[in-house]
Amino acid sequence: MSDAAPPRPLTHLDEAGKARMVDVSRKDVTARSARASGRVLLSPAAVAALRSGQVPKGDALAVARIAGIQGAKRTPDLIPLCHPIGLHGVTVDLTVEDSGVAIAAEARTADRTGVEMEALTAVGVAGLALIDMIKSVDRAAVITDIRLESKDGGKSGSWRRP
Repeated sequence: MSDAAPPRPLTHLDEAGKARMVDVSRKDVTARSARASGRVLLSPAAVAALRSGQVPKGDALAVARIAGIQGAKRTPDLIPLCHPIGLHGVTVDLTVEDSGVAIAAEARTADRTGVEMEALTAVGVAGLALIDMIKSVDRAAVITDIRLESKDGGKSGSWRRP
């Protein structure tokens, strides 16, 4: 006999087992935030080009930052069951390191559902834009380790990556 709790029903499936958008209309509006991170692994030549400002296409970090913000805003267009929510703030930070670029994003709202997917999408889109900007220097660039770091607000409260 197991002491494990019975599995919770899947919220994105209806009674017939078909995918559905969860109805959040009865949930309270609360302040919510989420932070996500990821990395783009680059060659030494690409890192040198970023550090010296000599990327052939221009300011790769600025383009990636703006792309990440735009990506967060377009999350419900990209992830089928995400709710369109009012984003009140999105920050995307890119830090050039010896092995590539670290990306961190935070999304904030006061709404009925969280912003985890928006933060994750911001990191992914920033990484894709960075690769587009740097591909003439490094065709082997790799996006890696996209993950949620923390979330705050809503019914489930706060969570931090251990």
